[in-house]
Amino acid sequence: MPVMCDCLSGLNPEQKEAVLQIEGPLLVLAGAGTGKTRVITSRIAYMIEQGVPPEQIAGMTFTNKAAAEMRERVAVMVPGSAADKVTLGTFHSFCARILRRDIGFAGNYNSNYSILDESDQTGIIRQASAELGFGKDEIPAKEVAAFIGRCKNQMQFPADVTSGGNDAFLAIYERYQQILELQNALDFDDLLLLVLKIFREQPDCLARYQDRYRYLLVDEYQDTNAAQLKLLQYLTQFRQNICVVGDDDQSIYAWRGADVGNILNFPTYFPGAREIKLEQNYRSTNNILRAANSVIAHNGARFDKNLWSTRGDGDEIKLAQLEDGEAEADFVLNMMDHIIASNPDYCYRDFAVLYRSNYLSRVLEQTFNAHGIRPRIIGGQEFFQRKEVKDAVAYLKLVLNSRDDQSLLRVIGVPPRGIGDKAVMRLRDLRKAASAPMQELLTESAFAESVTKNAATSAANLAAAIRKAREAFSTPGGLADKVTDYLEDVGYMNGFLKIYRDAKEAESRQENVREFINSIYYFERNTPPGSDPLSLGDWMEKISLLDDSDSTKDDDDDRNAPVFSTVHAAKGLEFPIVFVIGMEEGLFPHERAMEESSRGVEEERRLCYVAITRAREQLILTLARKRFKYGEYELHKPSRFLQDLPDELASRLQSQEELIPRMSEDEQRAAFEAVLEDLRRKMKEKGFFRGGGF
Repeated sequence: MPVMCDCLSGLNPEQKEAVLQIEGPLLVLAGAGTGKTRVITSRIAYMIEQGVPPEQIAGMTFTNKAAAEMRERVAVMVPGSAADKVTLGTFHSFCARILRRDIGFAGNYNSNYSILDESDQTGIIRQASAELGFGKDEIPAKEVAAFIGRCKNQMQFPADVTSGGNDAFLAIYERYQQILELQNALDFDDLLLLVLKIFREQPDCLARYQDRYRYLLVDEYQDTNAAQLKLLQYLTQFRQNICVVGDDDQSIYAWRGADVGNILNFPTYFPGAREIKLEQNYRSTNNILRAANSVIAHNGARFDKNLWSTRGDGDEIKLAQLEDGEAEADFVLNMMDHIIASNPDYCYRDFAVLYRSNYLSRVLEQTFNAHGIRPRIIGGQEFFQRKEVKDAVAYLKLVLNSRDDQSLLRVIGVPPRGIGDKAVMRLRDLRKAASAPMQELLTESAFAESVTKNAATSAANLAAAIRKAREAFSTPGGLADKVTDYLEDVGYMNGFLKIYRDAKEAESRQENVREFINSIYYFERNTPPGSDPLSLGDWMEKISLLDDSDSTKDDDDDRNAPVFSTVHAAKGLEFPIVFVIGMEEGLFPHERAMEESSRGVEEERRLCYVAITRAREQLILTLARKRFKYGEYELHKPSRFLQDLPDELASRLQSQEELIPRMSEDEQRAAFEAVLEDLRRKMKEKGFFRGGGF
């Protein structure tokens, strides 16, 4: 029997059991709020204490935030530098690490490859379509991107795909892959696909990684796709030391390739697997958990689990039916105010409003903004997706990858430098004729002699600035300073007025780019002692692999404001009080899911389960009798998921008047005085009056 250690203290019996089994395949079914992260991190710490070299442990997550949290927790439990030696990261970052060393086995690539974002991918799809003779608006780029993503999730290169009557999409996919290889570029799905290609075709390379990573842990296993499952099977082919932690009841990403069958069939894929259930919930009250258990029990294919808590029953769940969407928004605001007035421990930041589809937030936002409350929207535009930041990133890609035509086309006219559309068309023609990267063509006589003198000079200056930067970045250290110098040399840092014209907007955009550079300074300053200096390649890989959990903190993230979010975006989060609005047929479940097989409705039910289990203390469900659509009101039926709730709740629809008691005259007078006092304060701050009165 292994010696008990500190990393086991505080674990419940099932959690401890999951930590102690090191060898062989293990499936940990971790219901919502049951402490899965604690199990994974305690397991890593325990393995290290039992003598497993940390270099042999790899943990795979779906967000960078989860990986960072795990590393921090392991570092607290394990003294010294052992935590830094454990490989922890997303599937994509894990594969990127392999490709930086071995991508040459996959084709005509080198280790300085670029990773495309969504807009880059769209640009190359359009290029491929045009080269194949399709008109500009003939082929929907988003649909082609989805087609390519589905193929890659199923581990299919163009040669492996049967068109299924979609010959145009398949032809574009084939040309798209050719362009990527020519430009030494990968899309996100290629990170996994090319590693699988290498493992399939290079057994010696595979054996090297099998020997290095002898113990695998996977977080949120229910979200894996076919390619990720295959990667895990390759790595654990002989030792089978794999522990996956997940919840089939929270599998909600089929639309992006996740296959709930991976977790349901885990014992088949990994014979002899042991199964441990975590059912003690540390987040929610039992009334909330009973509702969640009751809803999800109506799904067919699932592992049976029953969440419970020691937190007591808590407040009753409230179910309100309103007249329309506008009344629903009013109710949500009024209910928040009523709860805050009844319990001074609560404030607006304790509330979240969740919805199945983004458009439902419009009426809510209007209502709250009209009352001076600006909510925090989860899933809005993130910092690294802002145009000016993406332009800066494109400039840096040019230094790393001389074959990246897409990035050159993005910034060749940002800021305007006299290289107009005709010069760009000439570059395109020369690239096609010479099969050479555009960067090389910028200084070729064939280009210089066919464009204006101004365009030729500007192109030569741009090429020289890139070459100078490439030389500077080849020496270690001072990354942020070098980025600043380079962006100034190419005219970007001082060119915002030329781009945006408006001085205020130009200043704002420039500040965002300076903040981008500040983020490099931050990471340089926080590089662990003894590590190699942060290189441009390291930084570019880091930001290319950012995910939804990596949003840059807004200045007012800590302000007193409620959160508005889709249910998908709220997964992994929790709040004291949660409203789930739009509990109607066609909205939740979504009408598209209702048109599919029962599998679609089952995923919607899992999404409802996720929504319910975001609440810690209070849960309020709302629906409307009618909603305004296409110029008229449309009647709505209550969601079938409401019928799945416990009987005592499902039959108890209440109105706003029943849930929010009318205030007494004294309460109304006090509320009016509070509003008046707030108005006085705001007017004084804005200088409308001086002294002590109106």
